[in-house]
Amino acid sequence: MGYVIRTGPERGIARLAAVCACLSLLVTAAIPAVLLIETAPPPGRVPLAELPPGAGLLPLVAGTLLVALVALAVALPGGLLCAIYLSEYAPAAARRAAAPLLVLLASVPTVVYGWFALQFVTPLLQRLLPGLAGVNALSPGLVAGVMILPMVAALAADALRSVP
Repeated sequence: MGYVIRTGPERGIARLAAVCACLSLLVTAAIPAVLLIETAPPPGRVPLAELPPGAGLLPLVAGTLLVALVALAVALPGGLLCAIYLSEYAPAAARRAAAPLLVLLASVPTVVYGWFALQFVTPLLQRLLPGLAGVNALSPGLVAGVMILPMVAALAADALRSVP
């Protein structure tokens, strides 16, 4: 491979791309740093042993992991079953009809999914499970699973179609 000689505008675009890449890395690294700084107790004011239960970063991380696990428990089996059906058993007309529906489901904004979880899924789950709190991990986990299901189904169907 030879050395590529860049003109002035190409050098400027390459530098701009490098700055943007460094900026995105900086923002990504700043997210956990800000979380750690903002959730740390003030020094000298409250000893770590006297923090009330539920204070700090640990409940946030645990809640996020719990919602992600529920979402995976919904999306992986559902997406794989959809992909197996679409790639192996579905007639061609069903495949053609399912593709735009998967894209449509994937294009719904996450805010709409969140509102749906809060206003519809949570009250429904509370009727089915009477002791369930209003703020829980089951409702957003189920809705997040449905939200990522089209992506799992599409990726798995592409993978299955590529295998002879």
